[in-house]
Amino acid sequence: MEVHDWLSNLDMPSNYKPFQVTEIKFKGSRKEFFLNNDNIYLEIGELVAVEGPTGGFDVGHVSLTGELVRIQMKRRKTALDQVTKKIYRKATEADVEKWNAAKGMEWETMHKARKLALDLRLQMKISDVDYQADKTKATFFYTADGRVDFRELIKKMAESFRIRIEMRQIGMRQEAGRLGGIGSCGRELCCSTWLTNFKTVSTAAARYQNLSLNTLKLAG
Repeated sequence: MEVHDWLSNLDMPSNYKPFQVTEIKFKGSRKEFFLNNDNIYLEIGELVAVEGPTGGFDVGHVSLTGELVRIQMKRRKTALDQVTKKIYRKATEADVEKWNAAKGMEWETMHKARKLALDLRLQMKISDVDYQADKTKATFFYTADGRVDFRELIKKMAESFRIRIEMRQIGMRQEAGRLGGIGSCGRELCCSTWLTNFKTVSTAAARYQNLSLNTLKLAG
């Protein structure tokens, strides 16, 4: 199929300024907005080094640029003054090496954390670990039926891993989105590929489609 870009020769207005916010995608379909104050030319899919939540840096993929970001911010009800973190640079070879090294630690860290939680007899399941690229912080995602007092667990994990710890409770659908899998349709789960909004699935919608009223299935 032949494709032609009809806008390729269109000149931008002389007073046009590119939108200075870029959407960056991280592990587990997490997407955040960052300021591109230095007007770095970025393309979709490129790796960039960005400001971490509590300092340091992280690495992610460019998922959206230009005016489309403005539309996405409006859709998510994010005001421009709420975007404070910035893009440092296109990821260098050294940045990517550190990022890959951090990601390589996640599996072992998760299993060690699970053992610590088991030793403390906590009613929780640690589902995933997300290291910041500079290895100064890790976010531990867990599922549990209720509230969990994990203060002692955080203390032990900080001693064991020597990093800043953040614990984040997620539901079953978020867990499926992070870990991935195959749905009953035979395709990769929507929540792990493109779906980012986890809207409530009503039993009325399930009845209308003649689906099973299994609560776990409705929850993803």
